[in-house]
Amino acid sequence: MKRKSLAARVALPVVLSLGVALTAIAPAHAKEQLTVDLVNEPSSLDPHQQWNPDSYYVYRNIFDNMVTRDNDGQIVPQIATEWERLSDTEVVFTIRDDVTFHDGTPLTAEDVVYTVKRITDPEFGSPQLGQFNKIVNAEVTGDNQVTLTTDGAYPALMAQLVKLSIVPKHIASTMTSAEFNEAPVGSGPYVFENWDRGVSVTVIKNEEYWGDMGPFETVVFRGVPDAATRVADLQAGAADLVVTLNTDLAQQVESGGKGKVLTVNTERVAYFALNSALAPLDQPDLRKAIGYAIDREGIVEGLLGGYPQVVDQMLSPAHFGWAEGIEGFEYDPDKARELIAGLETAPEMEMGLATSPVFDQRVVQAIQQMLTDVGLNVAINTTDMATWLKDQQTSPEQAPMLTFSRWSCACQDPDGIMYPLLHSSSNWSRVTDTEIDALLDEARSELDEEKRADLYAQINRKAVENADILPLYQAAIIYGAADSLEWQPTSNESLFLNRMSWAE
Repeated sequence: MKRKSLAARVALPVVLSLGVALTAIAPAHAKEQLTVDLVNEPSSLDPHQQWNPDSYYVYRNIFDNMVTRDNDGQIVPQIATEWERLSDTEVVFTIRDDVTFHDGTPLTAEDVVYTVKRITDPEFGSPQLGQFNKIVNAEVTGDNQVTLTTDGAYPALMAQLVKLSIVPKHIASTMTSAEFNEAPVGSGPYVFENWDRGVSVTVIKNEEYWGDMGPFETVVFRGVPDAATRVADLQAGAADLVVTLNTDLAQQVESGGKGKVLTVNTERVAYFALNSALAPLDQPDLRKAIGYAIDREGIVEGLLGGYPQVVDQMLSPAHFGWAEGIEGFEYDPDKARELIAGLETAPEMEMGLATSPVFDQRVVQAIQQMLTDVGLNVAINTTDMATWLKDQQTSPEQAPMLTFSRWSCACQDPDGIMYPLLHSSSNWSRVTDTEIDALLDEARSELDEEKRADLYAQINRKAVENADILPLYQAAIIYGAADSLEWQPTSNESLFLNRMSWAE
């Protein structure tokens, strides 16, 4: 394929070719190319519009972030080399002076300020707004210095900045988000090359990268919804890294003689969302009955091979604020039936359970069966990931009644998972509870770590008490990799291409 110049890629829409067969894209035998099978193609390559896994896997390599986490989970410099808290509400950052965007333009403090103002502008409509809306101002305050001001103390600021991708003002400010999505320009270790819609996204190595170079000349990300096909691709040598395997397929890789399994317990929490804005789920006892009806241990041990860990709170042990002693709903189908029988309004109507192929359908089907066993009428509604995301990011009155999902903020801070899922102001939330809102707002501003952790424990206990949302388990992610691929997966599920290598 002849490569267009970067200027042409920025100025013109990507040519789409829907008719290309998936099998027509094969990895280079010279190992200059890495081929990655995702579940879906990205929803967006504008890093301020989505951070679902399939999008994040790709764009995280096109863009640099304000700061990042190392393989041990510690926050370390990236675009910001150092930072100093001036007061409870002000932090000053020193910005690297040796970084250029992929079009050769230097990255400056002005780009950082523009980035912050872009993602925090309500009219821009970022689904990540709830992660950054405590930032009320960003300004250049010196040579290569940016000062961020927050609305009150904001202890989660650094954890959130881990996923703030810096975009070029001179390009992004002249485009709509949709246009920037078609030709994203960052400063990361890989440069956007092509998006063949329905087939693949291709990136190439940034030869001018300021940091650790990527080891692969070209990386192709393909959307392969069927997990068995992803494994077949790996074993046939048509893919070098495949994501989101279940335990049965992991065993197939291990016994197949080609490829290896890489796994890590993540910060991602699997949960069951109950839309209390809609009848009959506006009845707390029905929500509690659903909690008693779901056999979480059975799901983890029987379906997921014991890899995940059952959790009773909307946090994982990888998060700050994880608390011991919080107890959720034990599996008790008889108790569930008793509560259902005593309801003021019988739940006779069909309740839709929203899901997408990115989620383990064995778990979704098991939950459906468990709810059917206690007398509920539940229908699984499966859509592609883009549609699922659109349906989720709406008002409670328009959202699905039931949802199985898994959430990661890639920040390992409770604010990044609990605020969007529990605060009534979030378009992800199905919860309307003024006490929970007040506690979440207080936790966002509490700099004392012990007090802050206690606030999140209070919120989690209250959410369990009201069955506002049902935590299921800390997800383990299972990858299949070529034998020669060296890589250490991390809890925040980032595919850092420049942290991978081929074995000698």
